[in-house]
Amino acid sequence: MQVLLAGVVAIITLWGLAFFAAPLWAWALCLILSFGVLLQCVTVCPLLVYSTLAVPLLFIGFFSCPWLRRRYVSRWFYNIFRLKLPPMSSTEQEAIAAGQVWWEGKLFQGRPDWNWMLQLPKPKLTDQESHFLMHRVDKLCSMIDDWTVSQKDLDLPPEVWSYLKKERFFGMIIPKEYGGLGFSALAHSTIVQKLATHSLTAAITAMVPNSLGPAELLVRYGTVEQKARYLKKLAMGEEIPCFALTSPDAGSDASALTDVGIICEGEYQGKKIIGMKLTWNKRYITLAPIATVLGLAFKLYDPDHLLGTQEELGITVCLIPTDHPGVEIGKRHFPLHQSFMNGPTRGKEVFVPLDWIIGGGSMIGKGWQMLVECLSTGRGISLPALSTASAKICFRTTGAYAKVRKQFHVSIGQFEGVEAAMAQIGGLTYLIEATRLFTLTPIDQQISPAIVSAIAKYHMTEMGRKVVNHAMDIHGGRGIMLGPNNYLARCYESIPISITVEGANILTRNLIIFGQGAIRCHPYIQREMDAMQNPNREEGLKQFDKALWQHFSYTLCNKARAFFHALTGARFCRAPAKTGLKRYYRQLGRLSVALAFAGDVALITLGGKLKRRERLSARLGDVLSHLYLASAVLKYHHDFGHQKEDEPYVEWCLQSSLYLAQQALFKFCHNFPIRILGKALRWTLFPTGPCHSLPSDHLEHQVAAAMMCPSDFRDRLTQQCYLSQENRDPLFHLEQALKITIASEKVTAKLEAGVKSGVIPKWLDQHAKIAKAVAEKVLAPEEAEMLDRLEDARLEAIRVDEFSKEQLTGK
Repeated sequence: MQVLLAGVVAIITLWGLAFFAAPLWAWALCLILSFGVLLQCVTVCPLLVYSTLAVPLLFIGFFSCPWLRRRYVSRWFYNIFRLKLPPMSSTEQEAIAAGQVWWEGKLFQGRPDWNWMLQLPKPKLTDQESHFLMHRVDKLCSMIDDWTVSQKDLDLPPEVWSYLKKERFFGMIIPKEYGGLGFSALAHSTIVQKLATHSLTAAITAMVPNSLGPAELLVRYGTVEQKARYLKKLAMGEEIPCFALTSPDAGSDASALTDVGIICEGEYQGKKIIGMKLTWNKRYITLAPIATVLGLAFKLYDPDHLLGTQEELGITVCLIPTDHPGVEIGKRHFPLHQSFMNGPTRGKEVFVPLDWIIGGGSMIGKGWQMLVECLSTGRGISLPALSTASAKICFRTTGAYAKVRKQFHVSIGQFEGVEAAMAQIGGLTYLIEATRLFTLTPIDQQISPAIVSAIAKYHMTEMGRKVVNHAMDIHGGRGIMLGPNNYLARCYESIPISITVEGANILTRNLIIFGQGAIRCHPYIQREMDAMQNPNREEGLKQFDKALWQHFSYTLCNKARAFFHALTGARFCRAPAKTGLKRYYRQLGRLSVALAFAGDVALITLGGKLKRRERLSARLGDVLSHLYLASAVLKYHHDFGHQKEDEPYVEWCLQSSLYLAQQALFKFCHNFPIRILGKALRWTLFPTGPCHSLPSDHLEHQVAAAMMCPSDFRDRLTQQCYLSQENRDPLFHLEQALKITIASEKVTAKLEAGVKSGVIPKWLDQHAKIAKAVAEKVLAPEEAEMLDRLEDARLEAIRVDEFSKEQLTGK
């Protein structure tokens, strides 16, 4: 019995050493103490015990001696890993190095500090930004008839273009000293979002000059002369920018650029200078048809060595006035029937000076680095704002429509099938808004969160797609009949645009989120890779040896922690002291440790092959993403004071995120190429089986019910939706119908009771039924007046458009 007890104590002690990543001397001390206890408990030859003890002590001593470890063990791993490390192009290296690590790093390493997260500042607009949003943006929206823009003019009216320029919508990110507005990322996102709830064309037109393009590149990298020449004109709309990156053969793979620049001598303004002869063929370039200044990405070569000994100089970015000889702006593209300006641009052997390179000669060959650094910020602002706008419009209108629209004498929102779809709309909209605000926090702290922005771009656009699809399902024919009264069609048509641009979603999920995240967020992978690429092999081996054994200790620690938290149901994971959501914090902490261990198992066993195992990489990225999204919900709920009416939405989001993260881990284990290791990993992470499920029917009922009632919560979640008070706006009629429907529920019940009793004939139309009810004393005159107004409002809210042949053909 004593031996058994001693054995259990020894196992627990060893597990504790691994759990706390104890140093080797602590392991040696525990071994000596354990064998000392064994001698006291068991009558056995001391020589046998000492000789047995000598083996692990010699093993520990060997690994405690750096030069022995390096010579006989680390060197072997060093050589093996150098062979397994996949070759990386310069564009891949620059993309991985771009941006910074933020909260996702803590999640990836299995050590989320919830108190640190909750203490982050709450996003807040300045007074100037709020005033601009309430007055300038509302004024702009009121000037736009989106149906006319999208069907007849296929462009914004001249007065809208003038207003955009006058109020410096194109200079939101340009500092005030250069004539811009100098707004925060939060303001930029919120302005684009509000515009997009009314007119996608206006939103994209205002968004693009403030996104990846000339203004941002100039602010970050431009020379003093370039900033002085362009920024004020860009802010005032005197110059309209576009940025040309994509070409027929180079989309996601920027290394495939066929657009070239050749360093050569040429003539400019009557003088012979060294410049570049550029040839390009670009497409899908937003604002190109009206641009006055063109940002261009190309590969630069110096075959005659006019600048130095290097011939291939790399991707470079320059600015070219579009009226420069040789610049060709093509005809317009027509992206999914959207009216924002988009088109191709071309040029053949166009000679330009070297000082047109953004940043001057010192930035030659650094174009891709510049672009990915800007993208690591911009990808978290613009497209997520568009998805948020679509989600909020769908949330607000679908909730109202489901209450106003009746079938079988009840609101369609009371049908469980509709209710399930509405719960998806409600929960995902809450999740999208929380993620938008959370992602803007580091950007406004001058952090460029590359992985976070990739998570936001991919998941927010995908969630936006689901929201719009569910809204279309619920609206039925009301959603598919185009016309001025259709408030969903533009959202539905435009979703694939957000899915595709600034990094196609398939690429983002399968290659970027975990692929870049594993290298940037892991505490040792980058150090090991740098050591293997060190040209001084002995110095590299020293660096590799130190990182490698810290890495092994880190992995062993995470395995012990993952299994312990799985066995104990995460009861010992850390959570903030004062919260009613401790179990969610703890479960997220548990899955964070599980991700850290699963990621290490994949990286150690598969090495460079993981790059080609895109599905495995994507699933680990999904785990990281859902942990991040759940964190955003917890932060949002905290920032808004843990309001009770938010609780069903918070629980829906957290339960969904936990379930999806769990399922991603299950699929990862099930599809792991080393089957026995996959099964062992699953048993380690989930020894008692799955522990999370999707939200219950009751919870989904609560989420859906809140969408159909006017409330402070509904207004807060859909704030910054443009809601016109004009009689021609379909959203105005829908809101009016919702208010009257709720106010007249008791009176409606009296009328229905009269019909049911037979006093009022069923075959009469609604207005006739109301008149009959007054005649039969079922309703008072003032009650009848209310129901007449309700019927008029209801019919207007569900009305669809109709057109003559001449109207449809534009005649």
